[in-house]
Amino acid sequence: MTLALAGGTQDFPLTLTHVLGRARTVHHRAEVVSLLDAEGNRKRAPMAAVAERADRLAAGLRSLGVEPGDRVGTFAWNSQEHLEAYYAVPCSGAVLHTLNPRLSAEQVAYTINHARDRVILVDDSLVGEMEKVLPHLGDTVERFVVIGDGDAGALPGDPLRYEDLLAAQEPGFGWPELDERSAAALCYTSGTTGNPKGVLYSHRALCLHTLVMAGHDAYRMSERDRILAVVPMFHAMGWNLGYLAGAIGADLIMPGRYVQSEHLARLIGEERVTATCGVPTIWMDLLRYAGADLSSLELAICGGTQVPPGLMRDFEERHGVKVVQGWGMTETLPGAALAHDPPAAGEEERWHRREHAGRLSPFYEVRIVGADDEVVPNDGETPGEVEIRGPTVIGEYFENPEASAAAMHDGWLRTGDVGTLDSEGWLRITDRAKDVIKSGGEWISSVDLESALMAHPTVVEAAVIALPDERWSERPLACVVAAGEVSPEELREFIAPRVAKWWLPADFAYLEEIPKTSVGKFDKKILREMLATDRLPGRRRVG
Repeated sequence: MTLALAGGTQDFPLTLTHVLGRARTVHHRAEVVSLLDAEGNRKRAPMAAVAERADRLAAGLRSLGVEPGDRVGTFAWNSQEHLEAYYAVPCSGAVLHTLNPRLSAEQVAYTINHARDRVILVDDSLVGEMEKVLPHLGDTVERFVVIGDGDAGALPGDPLRYEDLLAAQEPGFGWPELDERSAAALCYTSGTTGNPKGVLYSHRALCLHTLVMAGHDAYRMSERDRILAVVPMFHAMGWNLGYLAGAIGADLIMPGRYVQSEHLARLIGEERVTATCGVPTIWMDLLRYAGADLSSLELAICGGTQVPPGLMRDFEERHGVKVVQGWGMTETLPGAALAHDPPAAGEEERWHRREHAGRLSPFYEVRIVGADDEVVPNDGETPGEVEIRGPTVIGEYFENPEASAAAMHDGWLRTGDVGTLDSEGWLRITDRAKDVIKSGGEWISSVDLESALMAHPTVVEAAVIALPDERWSERPLACVVAAGEVSPEELREFIAPRVAKWWLPADFAYLEEIPKTSVGKFDKKILREMLATDRLPGRRRVG
């Protein structure tokens, strides 16, 4: 017997076409601002114009033979054109594949070949980078479309200009009816070990994530906000800001490739930005930038790696900006947990909670798994690997059964993070499983050591890796970037009240910069390789 839906509710499909329609009508006045050059020149467009151009782009891609299910790559920065592709490609039934220009040429080519992209949109500033990719490509790419009027001579096959493609189309597009479980977008992990792995998002997953992040206990952004989209649109769907803005009517400020402090400071001050998202290194640099007018800025969602407590305190005390830590992955979409101030909390409790990865967002479920795959209590103290499930969490990687089998555990995704969970849903990440330091049979949290070190006023960056030790198996090696002279003895003394005594490192390395991954995280794999090949500079030992 078939039962009617409760209360007579309609079986309404959750597709991004609805988000596009809302952006076009309800929020047609919302503004999209794109930074064009280092001099600060910008272009502006209301969301209604963005939607109209998305119509033309969808029609243009259809004229090039792109059919539902086909993959369309974007090799581009955060811009109005990239936002138009965010809507045009999936709403037409094709799949948006956001290519990461910060990967190596071989890795970019791998993702294109694995996804079997048919058309690629390329920002003119990235033509040179795409030229390096070309020798490694297979035969799936049929056409390149160039955003901008820069030289595109290095691209094969008579590349089209983006504006010419749009100009050749009639207004309007017959958007198809889509299944909410059909593929909408494809992102690849950053590939720090092995080849990048594909994460395929459905329309339903992206719509549900948009709805969850639009809630008060998630991103806490609304129609009144002007959002600076610093996190790249090729990193975990740009943390979904493109669709969130369309759903809630916020303005979007797009910095393009100009994410250095001087450009971000100018945009925040002149565009009166109220909210933003990005990795900690961006905000560390901005905090040190002299003369930044941050008077309009209220909220910065920060994630990708552990956020130093000192960074959060400095922004709040000096500029009145709440830097809110968040946690998530490409495989889960960002914002699975967010560390907003708990209601009616005292100062000590407030900052204690803000140092957590966050409190679980709706529709995410987490469990902590210890030795022998046993689930441990949610007591906020017992550590183990963090596993997660939910309607926006992947069940498998795109066409990669081996990686899928390794990642899934009884329907839960193994995150590779080590942490604790308490009874009120507060998640604390203490390390990556591959980064945890095992000393004398006990675990040392590299994340907590890094936070303690970066609280020192002279330390700009800190990353802690394991140093092989004959007696203890492993001991912590602190790799630091310092703005001035600071000895290992001084650093040990500074962090001694903040961590367990037996955690204190005796070995330090002083670097000019900590290597970073394509998404701005500290790349400890490179540090470990440098250590193994005796190329780690500035080695000093206490005493």
